[in-house]
Amino acid sequence: MAKADPTAETIAPHAEAVRPARLQAILPAELAPILAAHRLYLETNRKHGTRGNLSAADLRGCDLSGQTLRRIRLDRALLWNVNLANADLQRANMIGADLRGACLTSAKLEDARISGANLEAATLEAAVLIGADLEFATMPKAMLRHASLRGADLSGAILDRADLSGADLRAANLRGASLRQVNLDHADLRTARLGGAFLNGASLRETDLRGAYLRVAQFDGADLTAADLRDAEGLVRAQLAAARCLTGARLPAELTAED
Repeated sequence: MAKADPTAETIAPHAEAVRPARLQAILPAELAPILAAHRLYLETNRKHGTRGNLSAADLRGCDLSGQTLRRIRLDRALLWNVNLANADLQRANMIGADLRGACLTSAKLEDARISGANLEAATLEAAVLIGADLEFATMPKAMLRHASLRGADLSGAILDRADLSGADLRAANLRGASLRQVNLDHADLRTARLGGAFLNGASLRETDLRGAYLRVAQFDGADLTAADLRDAEGLVRAQLAAARCLTGARLPAELTAED
């Protein structure tokens, strides 16, 4: 069943609703055996070891780079400035986690559950987030350059001033997302769903939007220089009239014809 477009009423309370009442302090001496038991759990196909449960854990500043953390539980965890570069977090549960300033460069996050998480100013350059659930995630000023977000759910997410240049967002769900002043230069948004998205002041230079769903998306002050909007659905002239620049943009056939 298709999800309804997010509204202000559903977005606003979501982040607060997932915050933990109390954090679980984890000492370095306690973390090592938890990760070891989790590796065994994965290596033996759940026959031995224990699935890592770090829900609501305070892991601020930890170095988890390169760790195998598939399916681990990090929901509601406090992960400020954590180093997760090159970590394998496929299908991990990170719902409501606080990842402000975290490093997830080249991390594997396919099908991870990250809805409601706070990723403000986090670095996810070249991260793989194919099919990830980032619904209502808070990601202002996040670095997602060349990230792979194909098929990801970013509906209702806040990505203001984020860098998504060169990102792969094919078939991604960005309905109702806040993308104000975002950098989407050279990004691939073919068949992405952007209904009701806020792209005010965004840079979409040479962005591929072929087949994207753009009904009531806002482009006020956006730079669409050389953007490819052919076959875009739901796009009307009034939306384009609000854009700052359309030089070299390729438009749907019905919008190129003279009235």
